[in-house]
Amino acid sequence: MPVRQKPVEEQVVVITGASSGIGLATAHLFASRGAKGLVLAARNEEALRKVADELSRGGTRAIAVPADVSRREDLERIAKTAIDTFGGFDTWVNDAAVALYGPLDKIPIEDQRQLFEVNYWGVVNGSMIAAEHLRNRGGTIINVGSVLSERTMILQTQYSASKHAVKAFTDGLRMELEEQGAPIAITLIKPSSIDTPYVEHARNYLDKEAAVPPPTYDPHLVAKAIVFAAEHHRRELTIGFGGWVIGAMGKVAPRMVDKAMEWTGYSSQTTNQSERRQMRDNLYRAREDGDLYRAREDGDMYSSLPGEPRKTSLLLEAQLHPFATAAVLAGIGAAVASLLLAPFTTTGRRPSHAKRPTPRYQPTMRRTGNGHDKRTMGPGHISQRGASEGRPQPRH
Repeated sequence: MPVRQKPVEEQVVVITGASSGIGLATAHLFASRGAKGLVLAARNEEALRKVADELSRGGTRAIAVPADVSRREDLERIAKTAIDTFGGFDTWVNDAAVALYGPLDKIPIEDQRQLFEVNYWGVVNGSMIAAEHLRNRGGTIINVGSVLSERTMILQTQYSASKHAVKAFTDGLRMELEEQGAPIAITLIKPSSIDTPYVEHARNYLDKEAAVPPPTYDPHLVAKAIVFAAEHHRRELTIGFGGWVIGAMGKVAPRMVDKAMEWTGYSSQTTNQSERRQMRDNLYRAREDGDLYRAREDGDMYSSLPGEPRKTSLLLEAQLHPFATAAVLAGIGAAVASLLLAPFTTTGRRPSHAKRPTPRYQPTMRRTGNGHDKRTMGPGHISQRGASEGRPQPRH
């Protein structure tokens, strides 16, 4: 059965991790596109309700569902709320994630388990709940992985491992649903370094403030990829050439990339810039009062680190518009080829020296009576003998 995807304007979209960073940027972009409804989920209820109220001022209806994706019952409640409020949903975006910075022997096992509960099991449970709902009506499941799904980053080993697992699960889910004939599109989004509060939310076991390796990209680029995938079937979308090339080089020259990360891993992932302490460490839920979740401060798309993120990604544009990209590349290739071949074409050939005209009569050899060969010329030849020279006499 072919995949069925509605236009964004007709869709109800579920987004986890919607109170900050990529999730927040995605919610804003869906609302600006006129999505029918948004179901926003995150642990920070206060920030989440502010976002929902702001986005509901336009033509989109947005509702907040405080939830912890590490708990399956919370994910089931998100789906039930979407069904009760809108009659169902069309796209489910698994974006919620947490992070750890530090060497493996410094990070407690319980923290590593918690990271997997959110980053991996949150995606697994969310995807399975969404697939069950979309199996007959069609739709899209979008899982936010990372370029670290392809290549492990030193000092972020557990985060990288969780994103490897997300990619493997997403590939397996896609194959099974396709084999079953379910009309569901499955897309993996792989951002490079994105300028979000990710580093401030991370639990940090390093001796300096955490940072993401440069270059950094704007979270709106990731949101653009997610919204595009909601109505155009794509297997994977990667944001940022900087991260993509590391993964590619890791396959071609893994030892070289290992050494490069060993040399630069610490310096590229730490900073002396002070960060917002009120946002620090969102690994666990901070406090629960009845049904009210109180995570650390939230509600921002960007980090507080200095520097301007890149606002464009040519790699992403090439994936969104492959035929146009192929046409442009073909045109550039043709132009380059014509420039390189110009010296060898007729019009571009260097003028050659004119050849001397071939004489009408060519020299011939005549044998004289005494057996000696002697050059003779054809009619019209002017002898070069001097006036005093007489006719040569035969020798006997």
